[in-house]
Amino acid sequence: MAGKTIKANARPPAKAKRRGFRVGDLAVYPAHGVGQIQAVESRVVNGEKHDFYILRVLENGMVIMIPTGNVESVGLRCLIDVKEIPKVYASCGPGAKCWQTTRPGTGAIANTWKRSRPARSSTWPSLPRPFRLKLTKDLSFGERKLYDTAQVLLVKELSKAKKTDEKTIITEIESLFSHEAA
Repeated sequence: MAGKTIKANARPPAKAKRRGFRVGDLAVYPAHGVGQIQAVESRVVNGEKHDFYILRVLENGMVIMIPTGNVESVGLRCLIDVKEIPKVYASCGPGAKCWQTTRPGTGAIANTWKRSRPARSSTWPSLPRPFRLKLTKDLSFGERKLYDTAQVLLVKELSKAKKTDEKTIITEIESLFSHEAA
């Protein structure tokens, strides 16, 4: 497929459907959130022609060029299917095990936010622990930043997937933890 030009409105072949995006599609880029494919362009880099998705992040307008051949390795993916949202909520709700690290031999929860960043690379597992901590104490700067980032990314994606406003999603997420606040 080297040297093949992707037309902006062309459908990807069935084999590549999972990673194929068209202009106007919404996609999720890890750590930046939901964006819209603005164009599919061919550019010459180091003397070789490559195809790129041009993604504009909805939250801040940042533009990211993603080589079409690197979609999986960078984690670019479609929005969550609306049918999968209950699983996300279940991972945050009562009785759900949220991400946490314990100190060896003690069972005590370790405060290893900085060292455990790779373990928290997906959005929703990052939300329950800081939200639960927020109910009982003020969050540290790092915890608050993690919480805010996870919430913004999750709320934006879920609101786009459910085609609803972000306030509704925030209310739904907060209701998952309301039993713990009492």
